[in-house]
Amino acid sequence: MPLLSVNNLGHAYGADELFSGFDFQLEPKQRVGLVGPNGCGKTTLLLILADLLEPSEGEVVRQNDLTLGYLRQEAVLTFRGQDNTVYEEMLTVFADLTGLEQELRQMEQEMAGGNTAVSFLTTYGEKQQQYEAGGGYAYHVDIKRVLQGLGFPETEWQTPLNHLSGGQKTRVLLGRLLLEKPDLLILDEPTNHLDTAAIEWLERTLRFWEGTLLIVSHDRYFLDKVVSHVWELRPQSLNSYKGNYSSYLEQREANWEREAKLFDEEMTRLESELDFVRRNIAGSQTDLAKGKLKRLTRDIVLLEEVGVLGREGKSWLEVGGRVRTLSANEAARRLRALKPPSNRPPRLNIRLKSEEQSEQLVLRTARLTIGYPDAPLFKTDKIRLERGDIAALIGPNGSGKSTFLRTFLGEIPPLRGNIELGETVQIGYFAQAHDQLNLDKRVLDEILHYRPTSEQEARSYLAQYLFRGDDVFKQVRDLSGGERGRLALAILAATGANFLLLDEPTNHLDIPSQEVLQAVLEQYDGTILLVSHDRYLVSHLATQIWAIEPAATPDETQLFVFEDGYEAYAEKRAQEATAAAEAAKLENAPPPKLDWLADLDTFVPPEVAEVSSPTKRPKQKSRRGASALELEIQNAEIWLDKLEQELAQAEAEGDEEQMAWLMEEYDTAVADLEELLAQQDE
Repeated sequence: MPLLSVNNLGHAYGADELFSGFDFQLEPKQRVGLVGPNGCGKTTLLLILADLLEPSEGEVVRQNDLTLGYLRQEAVLTFRGQDNTVYEEMLTVFADLTGLEQELRQMEQEMAGGNTAVSFLTTYGEKQQQYEAGGGYAYHVDIKRVLQGLGFPETEWQTPLNHLSGGQKTRVLLGRLLLEKPDLLILDEPTNHLDTAAIEWLERTLRFWEGTLLIVSHDRYFLDKVVSHVWELRPQSLNSYKGNYSSYLEQREANWEREAKLFDEEMTRLESELDFVRRNIAGSQTDLAKGKLKRLTRDIVLLEEVGVLGREGKSWLEVGGRVRTLSANEAARRLRALKPPSNRPPRLNIRLKSEEQSEQLVLRTARLTIGYPDAPLFKTDKIRLERGDIAALIGPNGSGKSTFLRTFLGEIPPLRGNIELGETVQIGYFAQAHDQLNLDKRVLDEILHYRPTSEQEARSYLAQYLFRGDDVFKQVRDLSGGERGRLALAILAATGANFLLLDEPTNHLDIPSQEVLQAVLEQYDGTILLVSHDRYLVSHLATQIWAIEPAATPDETQLFVFEDGYEAYAEKRAQEATAAAEAAKLENAPPPKLDWLADLDTFVPPEVAEVSSPTKRPKQKSRRGASALELEIQNAEIWLDKLEQELAQAEAEGDEEQMAWLMEEYDTAVADLEELLAQQDE
C-alpha cells in the first residue's frame, strides 16, 4: 500500500498555474529525488505533500498513522519563542524515554529506602525492559553522533536556539528529524549550510535510512549517492525515472531522442496519408480517401493535444472524443503548424576555446606557504600542471582556496616559495561572486567592454548564452544568479584564455544550468584550476585533486596533491574514516540494509542509439616530439637557475629551513633534467 497517493493534483498562484493533472504514488522505502528548473514548483509540491499547503485542485491521500518530517530550505521561524539549547532540542525527540528515565530513578530511590515489594520490583523490571527496548541506553550516543555529523562541536551544544543563525537552525531541524525517524522524510535542499564533511556524513546516514525519502537538491553528487528514483518536474508534467541521478540523465536523453524520432516518423506517415487524400478525394477511391481523412484528422488533433508520446499505444477513444473532420486544406495547414517536441531545454550553443595553445608545462611550483604575513593559511606539496589537466582545489570553508587563486593571479604573493607559469599561458578568471561584473551596466554594454565589436554581432554572441531579445538591455544588477553566471561565462569565453581559474562556477545555478556548464567545460581544450563544492562536477572533470587538510595550526595545515580523480580520493578518505571509527570502536551497530541499491542498475533504453554516461575528461596529452622535448629541457634548465638564485638568497639571509627544502627541490629538478636528457639521447 502506498504511503500517499496523489489524484489530479494542481496548484496555481492567481492566474499563474504551476502544474495540474498530476497523478502519482509514493511507495514505502522509495528514495526519490525531485528535480526541475528553478521556479517550476518543486517547493510548492513538497508543501502540499507535507500537508502544509492546500492544493488548488485534486487531493493527496495519506496512509493512516503516517509519520512525516519536513525540512524547509530555511528554518528561521521553526524555533520562534523556544528557549531550548541545541542539545535540549534533540532531547525533545526522546521525551517518552526521559520521562521513563525519571520514573526509574525515582523507583530506585524508593528501593534504596527499603521498598522491596514483589509487585514494585516487577513493575520496575517491566519499565526497565521498556526503557531498554526503546533505546534508553543509546539515545545520548545517537544525539552526539548526529550533532557531530552535522558540524556542531560539543562547545555549541548548550547554545540557545535563539542565538543561532538561520543556517544553524536549519541544521538543528535536520538533526531533530533524523533522530525522529519518520516514515516519510521530506528534505528541501538539505545540503545547504553544510560543509563537505557534513554532506558526506548525511549521505552515509541516508544510505542506511529505512524509511521513505523525498528530496529536492541541487547537489547532483548527493542525489547520485542517495536516491533510487528521480521525478522530473517540468511545466505540466511529472516524469518518473528508476535509478540514481546519472541513470536519470541517460534515460532522459534516450527519451528525448526517441520522442524526436517518433515525431519525425509520424510526420512522414501523416504527410503520406495527406498526399493520398489529396490525390483520391474526388476520384475512384473517394470513400477510402474520406476514411483516411477522418483518421488523419483524429491523429492531428491528438498530436496537438497530447503529443507523440501521449498518444503512443492508446486508442482514439482513450484520449480523444468526437471531432469535426477537417478538409484536406485544413489538415495540411494544421499539419504544417505542428511543432517538434520541446521537452529538451534550450542549450547554450557555445564552445570555450583558447586562442593560443599553451606550452606543455602550464604551472610548476616549489613548496609554497600561502596566506598573509600576519595570518599564514597552509603549505603545499610540489605542484605541476600540464596542458589539458584539470585540477580541483577542495577544502573546508575559510581554508584559503580563493586566496590561493588570487596568489596565482599575482594579487597576493606567496609567503614562501615561488610559482612558475608557462610563457604562453593566458589566465582567465571566473569569480564565485562574479565580482568582475559591473552591476551598473547593461548586459550588452558589459560584453562590448570585453569584446569590442558591432552591437549586432554582440547581440548574436550573447544569444549563444541565451540572452535574447530585450534580455540584452537588462541591468546586470537585475540578473538572477544563474544569468550572472552565464554572462560571466560569456566574458570568460571572449578572453580566449588557455588556463582557467574557476571559483565556484556552479553557485546559484539550478541543475539544468549546472549540466550546461559541465558540458562546456568538458569540451574546453585548455587547462583548468577549479574551486568547487560541486562534487558531481569535480568527479566528472578533475584529473588531479588538490586537497587542503586542516590541522591544529597553519604551520601543520597542508595542501596534498592526489594524481587520481575524485572517486579515488573519496574512497581513500572513506577508508581512513572507517579505520578511525574501528580504532575508536564506534562500529557496534548491525549491518545496515542497503536493498534499495538494487534499484540503481544501469538503465538500457530499448531501440535507441546508445547514450554514453558522463565520464571524467581524460588528460589531453600526446607523445612529445623532438621540439617539445627540447622545450621541456629548456624549461627545466630555467627552473634550475631560479632555484639556484633562491638558494643563494636563502644562504645570504641565513634561513636554514628555506635552504633545506630548496636543496630538496634542487635535487629533484636535477634528476628531472637528467631524465629529460636521457630521453633526448634515446
